[in-house]
Amino acid sequence: MPSFLLLEVLFIFLFSGVPLSHALQEVHVSRETIGKISAASKMMRCLAAVDFLFLIDGSHSVGKGSFERSKHFAITVCDALDINPERVRVGAMQFSSAPRLEFPLDALSSQQDVKAKIKRMVFKGGRTETGLALKYLLRQGFPGGRNASVPQILVVVTDGRSQGHVALPAKQLKERGVTIFAVGVRFPRWEELHTLASAPREWHVLTAEQVEDATNGLLSALSTSALCTAASPDCEVQPHPCEHKTLETVRELVGSARCWRGSRGSKAVLAAVCPFSSWKRVYRSHRSTCYRTTCPGACDSQPCQNGGTCIPEGLDKYHCLCPPAFGGEANCAPKLSLECRIDVLFLLASSAGTTLEGFLRAKAFVKRFVQVSLSEDSRTRVGVAWYSGELVMAVPVGEYRDVPALLQSLDSLPFRGGATLTGSALRQAAEQGFGSAARTDQDRLRRVLVLLTESPSQDEVAGPARQVRARELLLLGVGTEAVRAELEEITGSPKHVLVYTGPQDLFRRIPELQGKLCGRPRPGCQARSLDLLFLLDASVSVGPENFAQMQSFVRSLTLQFDVNPDVTQVSLVVYGGRVRTAFGLDTHLTRAAVLQATSQAPYLGGVGSAGTALLHVYDKVMTVQRGARPGVPKAVVLLTGGMGAEDAAVPVQKLRNNGVSVLVVGVGPVLREALRRLAGPRDSLIHVASYGDLRYHQDELLAWICAEARRPVSLCKPSPCLHEGTCILRNGSYRCECRDGWQGPHCGNRSLRGDAPKARGSHPEPAEGQQPYPSQQPPRRPGRPGR
Repeated sequence: MPSFLLLEVLFIFLFSGVPLSHALQEVHVSRETIGKISAASKMMRCLAAVDFLFLIDGSHSVGKGSFERSKHFAITVCDALDINPERVRVGAMQFSSAPRLEFPLDALSSQQDVKAKIKRMVFKGGRTETGLALKYLLRQGFPGGRNASVPQILVVVTDGRSQGHVALPAKQLKERGVTIFAVGVRFPRWEELHTLASAPREWHVLTAEQVEDATNGLLSALSTSALCTAASPDCEVQPHPCEHKTLETVRELVGSARCWRGSRGSKAVLAAVCPFSSWKRVYRSHRSTCYRTTCPGACDSQPCQNGGTCIPEGLDKYHCLCPPAFGGEANCAPKLSLECRIDVLFLLASSAGTTLEGFLRAKAFVKRFVQVSLSEDSRTRVGVAWYSGELVMAVPVGEYRDVPALLQSLDSLPFRGGATLTGSALRQAAEQGFGSAARTDQDRLRRVLVLLTESPSQDEVAGPARQVRARELLLLGVGTEAVRAELEEITGSPKHVLVYTGPQDLFRRIPELQGKLCGRPRPGCQARSLDLLFLLDASVSVGPENFAQMQSFVRSLTLQFDVNPDVTQVSLVVYGGRVRTAFGLDTHLTRAAVLQATSQAPYLGGVGSAGTALLHVYDKVMTVQRGARPGVPKAVVLLTGGMGAEDAAVPVQKLRNNGVSVLVVGVGPVLREALRRLAGPRDSLIHVASYGDLRYHQDELLAWICAEARRPVSLCKPSPCLHEGTCILRNGSYRCECRDGWQGPHCGNRSLRGDAPKARGSHPEPAEGQQPYPSQQPPRRPGRPGR
């Protein structure tokens, strides 16, 4: 073979693997409109009598991946069809070297059956003989169809690379009244798609690579003939500019170079100049118009105020991303006044440790609070003081003309520097800051001192803080992580501390501060008996820092309950590479002991299994032998990031069947599907975006616990009968039928003789919220069975 031919063959070999084209259909609209197109595709329905036939390309040029996308497109279209023998009938054919009927139009009578059948279609492979498939339909008609008595819709899903002629059979089908949609997959030849499709081509040429857009386009075209309609009368079909783009790989002459030519029979060679080429990718585009249905969106009315960004959630729901200070309000609308009558004194650190930047942040925070919280008719009065080595009372509480005057006073506050004597400042602020304002009116029952600092105190704070709280002042602390512990000591509770990480995060704390100012402490279900268990994910997927935040959250919740053996019992179980009971229901008899034990719970690491942990709770913790009380509501709160929850569905149901309520708190930006399956019939599931946001869901969790505490309970769930005794409900009480060898009200004592009669215990049912009578409970320590 001549050498120049070898060179040509080499070029062909090197570039034979380069894809010849990459096709796209782009609708030139905003991202918001794309979202509306997607949402509208799910709201359209086809209710008229019509025959739908999907003709799906299963040839090698399409490939198995694109074949699966073609099936997905067909299934998505079926979601909009009212499939039944009287209205919409659906059939499917696959073609490659020859057409193959997957199922006729009269074979399946429900949407579910049709979608399942399409999903089970198997890729054939072979040549792309689109023309043969069309000729089959010309001869046989729509298999199982109603002939021409109803509209006939043919949806051809192909890459447009037929190895035969398609123009004539396509034309003949259209002349018989068949409407043809040409839907491209992979890298289609747009010219062939236009040849296949009915007129106007802009309505009937689509691409299955963008499923929701293609579905909208197909249904929009059918809506012009009243075969399909949108759910809302306000929806309308609109034209949008679009482009059919193809990325082609072309060969381009670059130049020439010296090469050698010769023959095998001769040693002679001849020098010559041979051309050489390179390959280049270029876009070819064809401008067009695409018709899509859009419906009015929830954000069209611009409901978010004060610079908030509206994020649509479907067509009728939305949420607002609000700027700082407006994040807690509906539609980012400011509350012009607090909904309570209080006196508030802001105490700002102006020391060297806080720095000028920190002092200016605190001033800006107070200004923003005043702007969004106070109005001319506000029932809240505000004062401002600052300190370093000594206290300066800038504005005593209530002693300002109006809000603009208060803002002007805030602007004039100077930065001093010097020492940070917080303890001394607290004492002086309590004595001087409120003046006579707190005593002028009997409705003003609350006085609040809000401390803002970023620097640890250089004097003692515990004693002055106790003196301030003894004067019936509520202390709240706002600061960075560096002073969290000190602020908790000053305020007396982690619930009274707001920690921020930066200037914007500080402004986001304003709604939280408003809630703490006007909110009264809402204790948990203190009047009701409750067995409460916290199950914490301590696996490596959570990490020690996030586990510590869960511990803090559990401590905060525990503060809401009256912990003692007659009201609320609390247990804690942690799980990671293993499961460990940190303490049982009857281990700690006081709230202080529970708080301390919660802080000491170990982080385990390892790979966790929520299912294994829940079975541990079922078998070894939430049982009468381990402290659970008969006739008392029982609740388990599972806090997890979601990893390792795939095996938890059965254990959760076992607990619920045994009378134990289970709430799942899933933490993470995306709620895992495994957690959704654990919600149960009462939607016992709370999604928290991050571990730092747990505190914002405390009220929601308390409401769930208290609701469960009010639900009626069965005296036999969990069974109070020990040693496999059978609990039998009867006339508002229960009795235990004991197995041979056991006796007593709860089958807790061995019989002296194996043939002794079975002991029965009968007990009145306790009133709702009351502790069962002592005779209803297994004996407590010492000597508890099974301990």
